[in-house]
Amino acid sequence: MKNEYAEDLKNALNALRAGKVILYPTDTVWGLGCDPTNAGAVEKIYRIKQRADSKSLIVLVSSSEMLKRYVSDIPDVALDMVELTDTPLTVVYDRGKNFAPGVTAADGSVGIRLCLDPFCQDLLTAFRKPLVSTSANASGEPAPAIFDEITEDIKESADYICLYRQEDRTRSKPSPVIKISSNGAVKILRQ
Repeated sequence: MKNEYAEDLKNALNALRAGKVILYPTDTVWGLGCDPTNAGAVEKIYRIKQRADSKSLIVLVSSSEMLKRYVSDIPDVALDMVELTDTPLTVVYDRGKNFAPGVTAADGSVGIRLCLDPFCQDLLTAFRKPLVSTSANASGEPAPAIFDEITEDIKESADYICLYRQEDRTRSKPSPVIKISSNGAVKILRQ
């Protein structure tokens, strides 16, 4: 089992480093992921999802230190919430930085989640960069809570499909999303 996990992690990491798209389980639903600093990989995600490029993408980070490298001006309240929550929480910050076009919204804001899933943590730590995390479905379709809910066309479009948790039937839902502005104002965008 350990060897399979290590091999799966290595294959996902190699795909990300090569600018490819992976299909992987997160701390919420199954996701499509890529290097958020690689413009070609980000464009492929938009094509797979058939999504308007005016909608930004969510990004996963492994730590507050990684978060600080990709967000300008993080309010203290945001750091407190990110570090203290024990459930998945996506926070939209006013200004992302060091991302490829299409990751941040037109106004420069970006949604980021500190991901505590062990596989994602290991992948993020080894990759040493954030990871795009958008639900593994065409835009407007339901997000797949388990691997079996992912459509064949989405599976075929991914360059690498992670083996980790394919048999897991635990159902999770997308994380709540809140916006925390530089002035500390908090707004709930999705519960």
